[in-house]
Amino acid sequence: MLNIYDKSSTNDFCDGVSRRQFLQIGGLAMGGLALPQLLQAEASTGRKSQKSIIMIFLTGGPPHQDMVDLKMDAPAEIRGEFRPINTNVPGIDLCELMPRLSQMTDKLGVIRSLVGSEGRHSAFQSWTGWTTANQPAGGRPSLGSSVSKLQGISVPGMPAFVNLNPKMRGGSWNDPGQAGYAGQAHAPFTPNQGSGGANLELKGITLDTLGDRRALSSRLDRLKREADADGSLAGLDAFNEQAFGILTSSKLVDALDFEQEDSKLRDRYGRGDNVYAGYGDAGILLNDYFLAARRLVEAGVRVVTLSYGRWDWHGRPHGTNFDNARDHIPALDVGLSALIEDLERRDMLDDTSIVVWGEFGRTPRINKKGGRDHWPRVACAMMAGGGIRGGQLIGATNRLGEHATERPVHFQEVFATLYHNIGIDVNYAAINDLNGRPRYLVDHNKYQPLRELL
Repeated sequence: MLNIYDKSSTNDFCDGVSRRQFLQIGGLAMGGLALPQLLQAEASTGRKSQKSIIMIFLTGGPPHQDMVDLKMDAPAEIRGEFRPINTNVPGIDLCELMPRLSQMTDKLGVIRSLVGSEGRHSAFQSWTGWTTANQPAGGRPSLGSSVSKLQGISVPGMPAFVNLNPKMRGGSWNDPGQAGYAGQAHAPFTPNQGSGGANLELKGITLDTLGDRRALSSRLDRLKREADADGSLAGLDAFNEQAFGILTSSKLVDALDFEQEDSKLRDRYGRGDNVYAGYGDAGILLNDYFLAARRLVEAGVRVVTLSYGRWDWHGRPHGTNFDNARDHIPALDVGLSALIEDLERRDMLDDTSIVVWGEFGRTPRINKKGGRDHWPRVACAMMAGGGIRGGQLIGATNRLGEHATERPVHFQEVFATLYHNIGIDVNYAAINDLNGRPRYLVDHNKYQPLRELL
């Protein structure tokens, strides 16, 4: 249940919440955002785009040579244990652990030559496109915060940016994406993280406890009715009133409640569980989050981001690279293929860009513990939807999978493509940092949208 009370307050609603405190709750709920500012930003654009982005971050760095770039001619200590299988696109092979995606490769853009990683365990570069070094005043905003700043909300009652990271023990991976100099008005809504604020405990609206959705909705509706009855909304301007509407709306709760979906569809997504993946402190393989992402973009959220699993496989005693791959890669295959299939069936795929990647690749050589270590020189990514031309294989690595030999693709080129797909021109769009200096979303003098996919 959503705890939104403060027993020390006065001038309360029936549940013990003052009008002023309830508006403060909104700031906490949305990661500190000032909802009136967000709404005003939307109004100033004069347009409402229904295009969306879903970014799936494979926490810890997935092994490119065991997923999309298998090296069957390399020595055994590099080649690994898996074999490639043919896909429905001649000339593109995927790992045998990805049979579902292999039959929809015509909808994928497979990148085998991702470069530019700064080589550290962190979600930051995958969320922002930039390295952590030499950030401007205020810090680089994440993708969702930039989109929120430039485009505002799409649908009243829904935030522009939601991060679905499950709770993790490791701070570098638990980062939901910073608002940076875009301002806290555009920080992500994080329903699984908890707010840390005195007035709101978000544990009550995690995806695991939405069985109380009806009680929560009823409580929020009651708060709104009382606010209307005593005239406490009358003194607010139009944007504040809309903001209060978001806070008292059940739209977001409904969107997160995948229990409303047919059980057969949940089975198709693979469901999953809340057990920590692998051996460490990172995420879980809960495929229900993929379904929640689809429900959120369908309800009007512009950007949904999600950390999925733990892909940092250094070897025994925590299982070899291949032990963990046999668990993680099939789960990803099921969840991602279901997401693409579901979006297409609902005529949403062309308007929803999907990207799947990690912060770096893994070493070509298998270590003595049966693992692969960090390898920032090259990595992989998969893209789908958003109107891209699927069935594309971009880039190549050398015989051992050590470095890009054809068409190196920088992180920022992927970001430029995502911005393009959602309707933002990286050659012109800029956000002022805290010193008032305009900052472009990517280094557009070097990096443009991927021409192969457009």
